[in-house]
Amino acid sequence: MKITFIGGGNMASALIGGLVQQGFNPNDVGVVEINPEACATLTRAFALKTYSGISAEAVQSDVIVLAVKPQQLNVVAAELQPLLNRQLVISIAAGVRAADLSRWLGDYPRVVRAMPNTPALVRAGVTGLYALDGVSAAERAQAQQVLAAVGSCVWLVEEGQMDAVTAVSGSGPAYVFYFIEALEAAALTLGLSPEQGRELALATFLGAAQLARSSADDPATLRAKVTSKGGTTERAIQALEQTDVKNLIRHAVYAAAQRSQEMGDALGKQG
Repeated sequence: MKITFIGGGNMASALIGGLVQQGFNPNDVGVVEINPEACATLTRAFALKTYSGISAEAVQSDVIVLAVKPQQLNVVAAELQPLLNRQLVISIAAGVRAADLSRWLGDYPRVVRAMPNTPALVRAGVTGLYALDGVSAAERAQAQQVLAAVGSCVWLVEEGQMDAVTAVSGSGPAYVFYFIEALEAAALTLGLSPEQGRELALATFLGAAQLARSSADDPATLRAKVTSKGGTTERAIQALEQTDVKNLIRHAVYAAAQRSQEMGDALGKQG
């Protein structure tokens, strides 16, 4: 499989690094990137070929990964359209629906939309994937191989579910960072140093997530196991319940999903 990345930013670099770490040959990867410094950085890191613009030579590959900003995607699609033959096109541009991208590409059928999240930068991400009907099982496997290089993957049966993926996992790291901020602030208030508060908060989040991942119990059961009757955890959970934190979190995720839908509508009007 030969892959061309259009856009050489952080996410493209993370995907390339993950693929190379898994044994993928850098000679089979090319990157179209207009920034000379970014090209030089990628060449030093991975010894791959870079191109300053979209051309027939640049997209002589099996898979094309569109890793540009959403607002640039319709312009990139216009340049790419006449050069497509049978390549699989994967878009990681947030908010742009697969049907709209297909339309911009002249109703091209081989399109997969992907929504990775920022932990992909340390190869601990999760990606939602949606394929148009024109994508074969083999091409779905190719898309899976590319995105699994930076974490786990979840396939969607309806593209409308991508708004939920965006709200839960795409924006989700920010919610986690927000909670870590709050734990660190509480640690300072209670007399711990900034360094102590950060280590305790980060290690607790990482450890709890690993425990939840490896345990057969669901999160509610795991929480109950930590919550002794009349203990400190019970008092804390009671305080969270009294301020309706769970419903506030739901409300925040719903708001993010709604905004994702609005962005998709707006971006789809381009072109």
